[in-house]
Amino acid sequence: MNILIKLLGTGVSLLAGYVGTKVVDTVWEKSTGTRPPKGDDDDVPTTLRSALTFALISASVNAIIQVLANRGTQRAITRYAKSQDIV
Repeated sequence: MNILIKLLGTGVSLLAGYVGTKVVDTVWEKSTGTRPPKGDDDDVPTTLRSALTFALISASVNAIIQVLANRGTQRAITRYAKSQDIV
């Protein structure tokens, strides 16, 4: 069961990362009026400042999501281990 919880935590982490990326992209587009600088748009000029700003924001949000997902997984494992001790 411990492996199942870890797999579930990985799935939640991936889903949260995907949602977080979409949220950052949407907020960036709404606040700046341009698409996020992803490196695959040759027709959209990107300044170094906007690329670095987007990278910093995106990395920060993804790091926070990763930490929260790891903590949630650890709490679930601990809770499951305690319930096994009671039974």
